Amino acid sequence: MPVREVGFVGLGVMGQPMALNLARDAVPLVVWNRTPQRCAPVTAAGARIASGPAEVFARCEIVLAMLADETAIDTVVGRGTDRIAALRGRTLVQMGTVAPAYSAALGADIAAVGGAYVEAPVSGSRGPAEAGALVAMVAGAAGDTDRVRPVLTPMCAEVFDCGPVPSALVTKLAVNVFLIAMVTGLVEAFHFAQEHGIDAALFRRILDAGPMASTVSRAKLAKLVDDDYAVQASIVDVLKNNRLVVEAARAQGVASPLLDACHALYGETADIGHGGADMIGVLHALRTRTAGR
Repeated sequence: MPVREVGFVGLGVMGQPMALNLARDAVPLVVWNRTPQRCAPVTAAGARIASGPAEVFARCEIVLAMLADETAIDTVVGRGTDRIAALRGRTLVQMGTVAPAYSAALGADIAAVGGAYVEAPVSGSRGPAEAGALVAMVAGAAGDTDRVRPVLTPMCAEVFDCGPVPSALVTKLAVNVFLIAMVTGLVEAFHFAQEHGIDAALFRRILDAGPMASTVSRAKLAKLVDDDYAVQASIVDVLKNNRLVVEAARAQGVASPLLDACHALYGETADIGHGGADMIGVLHALRTRTAGR
């Protein structure tokens, strides 16, 4: 592992367990989060807390960012202001899911002040993040991706090179097409079974034993049976990711009928007050539609 300090900004649902795995792997970590209380478990594991993003960039040559959206990223790096010059000689590793076009523009702005930029979005929700079993997709100049790969290892089961920016984010959106369609289909199957009086536990055992079962399906089915909406990936986050897929499809002239339908369902779920629930909370939208028929 590198001996220099590594920065990590954004300790939310995903960022906190990711940073924890770095700290537990003895990576010399400097962290910052807008809500300071989120830093406590990571500092207890050995990380140091910074007073703000400026201190992180001053101390660390490599800074990982797991931030909510483009606005949060721009604020942290000072995009559009003189503060972005602090990234000179630094490498920003952007791990959140954002629009590919935005990522490419951000990378160009960082390069313009003498910094380096690597995309490293990850596949996996909070459970894999806690287990250090995420799958990372990286994009950037070869030397830059080689430099950050050892930092990603404690958080990830696999790290895949995808080429130049923004190819990692385009790949992540393609992964999300499968994930969102799969989980939404699973929830609809569960709803169908419930509405026909099928025993939920029996239905779970049948699906878990069959050839379609996966780590994701087993975890989500367990949550459905237990009526457990604790967040692994929230409705609002899935809605955002779904929107990014649909927008990218439109920009490329690609049909996306499944994700168009999913986007409507996740939007309805958020609108009826379940935006903070896990993505299986899309069940509420299905139940509302059924009740309205």
